[in-house]
Amino acid sequence: MSEVALKQAGELPTGPFESLRDFASALEAHGRLVRIPEMDQDRFEATGFCYRLIEEFGYDDAPAFLIERLKIDGEWRQGPLLGNIYGGWLGEALALGVKEPGHSSREVYRRTFVHLDALLDDAGRWPTAEPVEVGAAQAPCKQNILSGDAVDILQFPWIQTNPADAGRYITAASVFIEDPELGRNVGTYRCQVKNGQRIGVNAEIGQHAWSFLMRVKKRDENRVPAAVVMGADPLIFALSTSKIAALGEDELQIAGGLRGRPVELVKCETSDIGVPAHAEIVLEGEIALDQMEAEGPYGETYGYMGLKKDSNFFMDIKAVTFRNNPWVSNSFAGITKLTMGIPQLVTNNRNYRRVIPNLVEFFRPTETNGVVLASIRKRLPGDGMLAGQHIAAGDIFGKVIIVVDDDVDVHDRSQVMRALGTRWQPHPASAVLPQTRGMPLDPSAPTRWLTSKIIIDATRQLPGEGGPEQWPEVSRVLLEKLSPETFGLVGQRWPEYFRHWRR
Repeated sequence: MSEVALKQAGELPTGPFESLRDFASALEAHGRLVRIPEMDQDRFEATGFCYRLIEEFGYDDAPAFLIERLKIDGEWRQGPLLGNIYGGWLGEALALGVKEPGHSSREVYRRTFVHLDALLDDAGRWPTAEPVEVGAAQAPCKQNILSGDAVDILQFPWIQTNPADAGRYITAASVFIEDPELGRNVGTYRCQVKNGQRIGVNAEIGQHAWSFLMRVKKRDENRVPAAVVMGADPLIFALSTSKIAALGEDELQIAGGLRGRPVELVKCETSDIGVPAHAEIVLEGEIALDQMEAEGPYGETYGYMGLKKDSNFFMDIKAVTFRNNPWVSNSFAGITKLTMGIPQLVTNNRNYRRVIPNLVEFFRPTETNGVVLASIRKRLPGDGMLAGQHIAAGDIFGKVIIVVDDDVDVHDRSQVMRALGTRWQPHPASAVLPQTRGMPLDPSAPTRWLTSKIIIDATRQLPGEGGPEQWPEVSRVLLEKLSPETFGLVGQRWPEYFRHWRR
């Protein structure tokens, strides 16, 4: 059967998936993955390709890609290396097992959001499933085992993404740490490849891994067993990169709940840490707490170079386990979408609705770091500003908070811009917060973790807020009201309009 016929028959694969490979295969079957035979990363070809990919397709429609072979440090290395693996909303729908995700990007997002929102209970808790342990024989990540002097992680196709980076980096892996008091933490932190047996681990102050490490240090222990996992399934990686799990909550339990079946773990060779059995590569070692060393710079999420750190954590690698012909992902931070976004947005919406009862939707566009959007059903003067204040207090990423009416689709940037241009008066419908909690990677912030914020109330201002006595009707709304059959007619005849079009 052709791909079109398979799609119509509903036979194309969907998740949840056991492995990164299964996920990539599903993307390819749906036409959402491009295979590229080779790229010269010594000339930063893959990086340039990512910029062009986003320019051509945008964040919501750019496909994932797989590079079979790369030139790294003068040598051709066998891949594959995956990029933009979480680009677009369809990948998230497939990973979560949404059976009929729809066709348009917006429809896929909506259906995936509804699917996830239904999994949360009334208290806003995700379903959980306790991980299960399997033996090494059932764990593909144990197909190859290296330890001691045989360890050499330079064999894997980690790349230097930007010419100004300190070197090659592991950018799309998960750091596993277990603590007798706090439990397990699975988080994503940049890891600089120092040499064949050492990597940097950039656990920022305030992040969960940093809290774990500080807890160990208080016990006067100088080494923390850890594992860096490359190529776990997409739901494990989504939990690793999100803020869904609170400190002390187990990301793998939530991943199992979202999958509808437990995550399979296998014990490390050098510690009792459990790692995903179907992962691609596992680096086992110890993070030093009594020593630090320089790390960075590195091109960060905001699209600017992160500063060099004179003192940062590092991990000495004692063992490596990996699948045959292991796959590597790269985040291309600051260029492509880093991870799944809908699970975090579902959590955000549920949390904000507790304090903003008239909230319609909260949304964080992928392409606008620091800008967040919210739509509300406005009833009283001050509703828009109050909603913005709640979001400013709860969201460390948003420093520009734009609030619009419920007839504005926050996924349609042109509608948001039109609301700014036609419904917003900078005075008095703006409020500046001089200093509050912010994103530590924001290049414009003079002090890490602190930022100023602005709330823009782009809802129709009522007379009590300084707005006009009467707002004119919106032309589209009038069309829908006075001629309700129009858009149905256009939708029905849409293919016919373009039948003779020659592009």
